[in-house]
Amino acid sequence: MHFKSFATLVGAASFAAMAGTSAQAATQLKLAHYAQESHPAHKAAVMMAEGVAKRTNNEVTIKIYPANQLGDGNEVLEQQMKGAIDLSLPTQPMLDKYEPAGNKVFAVVMLPFVYKDYQHAWRVLDGPYADWVSTKFDQLNLVHLANWEWGFRNLTNNKRPIMTPADVQGLKIRTPGEIQLQSTMEAAGAVVTKINFAELQMALKQGVVDGQENPLSVISANKIYEVQKHLALTYHVYNSMMAVASKATWAKLKPEQQKILREEAQKAGQWFRDEQQKEEKTLVADLEKKGMQVTRPDREAFKAKMQPAYDKIAEYAGKDNVQKFLKMVAETK
Repeated sequence: MHFKSFATLVGAASFAAMAGTSAQAATQLKLAHYAQESHPAHKAAVMMAEGVAKRTNNEVTIKIYPANQLGDGNEVLEQQMKGAIDLSLPTQPMLDKYEPAGNKVFAVVMLPFVYKDYQHAWRVLDGPYADWVSTKFDQLNLVHLANWEWGFRNLTNNKRPIMTPADVQGLKIRTPGEIQLQSTMEAAGAVVTKINFAELQMALKQGVVDGQENPLSVISANKIYEVQKHLALTYHVYNSMMAVASKATWAKLKPEQQKILREEAQKAGQWFRDEQQKEEKTLVADLEKKGMQVTRPDREAFKAKMQPAYDKIAEYAGKDNVQKFLKMVAETK
């Protein structure tokens, strides 16, 4: 299926099935996520909804609530674990909050500077890591359908171009609440501030913080370029969205419907990955046209500074978990 076949639906907050099945026979699922409608994640969600409706003859339809309409990612996940939302797209750090202290296998994915490139990250997360965490979803009342994308994070600021960790020293950088991102920026020399994403644009504009870090797709879709001058392609941390269903919702579906939902989630996830790869090749040039000054720092110099971050993440996730994950990374390189 090509993107053109559903492009006209992307602006809508839901995919409603065409005529043919009575309302009584149909099951409508709620899918909530935090990406903007212009982001590939939302387009992938629409693709999944279209595929599920078509292949189930409209017996199962999906209504999509993008851009935090039902709450931010953490709030949506909590609702889903209670059965109030059927489908969502959490990242690994959203899940690790519900794991026991000191034994958080979802937390290790975001170790800084461990992946060579996107393909390396996919080999790890789709392969040995997927086998390792397969039982963890069940403990959270979730069913894992597919790995999607989110991407490598990059650093922006308004003070100066960044080529080495010395250029980061003293910069006030906003990160989300995840300890992995906080410790990474601190190890690089930044002064870290936690600010809600909804308030980030204004905080950057007013100079409350000097910069922030996010994937290129987020920087573009949320127009961070309007309030930031410098973009450093650090690719410092990777993580991904995952398509998950609540166990309660999964149990209500017929086996054939479950199969279709999983297959369409996987198909949409692969499209998302492919699309983001294509998009990243053009996003840098596009952001430059919009006025950002782009640098390509020495990633090895940054990696050499990361031991404090590794130590903090190991304390949070468990040293054995970190070592096991690093072994997977090395064996798939």
